[in-house]
Order: sequence, then C-alpha cells, then structure tokens
Amino acid sequence: METKIPTGIRHNIEMDVDKNHSACFFGSGQVEVFATPALIAIMEKAAMESVVPYLPKGYTTVGSEVNVKHLKATPIGMKVKSESYLKTVNGNKLIFELHAWDEKGMIGIGTHTRVVVEKKVFMEKLK
Repeated sequence: METKIPTGIRHNIEMDVDKNHSACFFGSGQVEVFATPALIAIMEKAAMESVVPYLPKGYTTVGSEVNVKHLKATPIGMKVKSESYLKTVNGNKLIFELHAWDEKGMIGIGTHTRVVVEKKVFMEKLK
C-alpha cells in the first residue's frame, strides 16, 4: 500500500508524571524521576497518533526504530509535553523528529521510524 501521508505533520500530547512513569516503576533506575522508557513511550505515542487520521481502515503503524537522548531528569508531579514532526515519508516508512519538554525546559530529543502495516496481515504473520 502506498501511503498518502503528507510530510510536515506535527502532533503534541501532554501528561502528568506520576509514580507509574518513574524509573523505579519501570526498573530502569533507582530514583523516583520520569523514566527514559516513559519518555520514549510518550514520544512514540505522539508520532503514532499524528498519522492515524491519514490511514485507511484496517491499517496502523508500528515502531521500528527509536533514537532518543534523555537530556535531564523530571520529578514526579510535573507535566511533560511531547511533539512529533513527520520529516520524511518513504513509501510505507515514516521518519519523525521528536522533542519533549517538562515545565522547566527540554528534556528529550530524537528520531523515530514507524512503518505503515495492514493490521490483519501483520498479526497473521506472527502465527
């Protein structure tokens, strides 16, 4: 399937950081701060949500590559915002620039690749 997703799409999402987003909860660290896996998840979610309106029925995107720098710690209780920017569309491959901020400034930057797939076919290949 050739996609008709335009480059330049931006999408923002916000969340309140709680203990379920902490490094202790994820097991990725031993301090009660926003975990790198949680940072990656919110960044991926912004990218995923951005293209949903452009997908035909029965299609979705799956993540295939993430390259993120976690620049500084965010305490529990702060808001985090993530923005995705669709930089490149190459067939079914979508390449995003990602940014994230807390209430004090930028906390993460990176790139993310997603691939457009037909859900049913994708899941059948797993059997």
